[in-house]
Amino acid sequence: MSARPWLKRLLFAGLLGCAAALGLALGRFGCGARPGAPGVVVREGPTVIQAIADLARLETVQFHMERVIDMTDTQRRLFGLVEADDSLLLVAAGDVTAGVDLEELRPEDVEIASGRDGIRVTLPRARMLASRLDSERTYVYARSTDLLAKRRESLEAEARRHAEQALAEAALDAGILTRAERNAERTVESLLRSLGHRDVEVRTRSSHVE
Repeated sequence: MSARPWLKRLLFAGLLGCAAALGLALGRFGCGARPGAPGVVVREGPTVIQAIADLARLETVQFHMERVIDMTDTQRRLFGLVEADDSLLLVAAGDVTAGVDLEELRPEDVEIASGRDGIRVTLPRARMLASRLDSERTYVYARSTDLLAKRRESLEAEARRHAEQALAEAALDAGILTRAERNAERTVESLLRSLGHRDVEVRTRSSHVE
């Protein structure tokens, strides 16, 4: 089914790329509906699901976070009688991104009313999509190696890996997944209304258990 001219103009006017593609994919549910009683009818169509899955991930929120990592490698010298430390203080900054993986969308997650004015979409749960350190803002603030300690060149790399994990855990504690779900629901609902659906319900499949 070819796209309507007004829809093409709307898309090229600046709609969010991923969301627009999702709307076009959902619009294809108008073909091949099963006849039945008035009300909500489940539309099945693997082709549509594949089209939506092609969008892969819809990123809906990003947290910028900072944390100080104090890492120490304690070594024993002189037959274990003396402890010597190799330590560093890392100032870490990074971005944590969350959103919805649309490859998890199922045919039964999209329902369209018989008149096509109403539509209900159940989105997959939001998840963490990326956690990356900002290399320009992440740096070693201090480095100290005792006289008897051996300097470990890999200590900074270990501190960076730990910092990346710590930032992701902090984002989870701050409710990044809940915010990602709300943003995804609002984005998809706004798009569906722009496509002509007046009665729109967008919800998330289930609550989070982390």
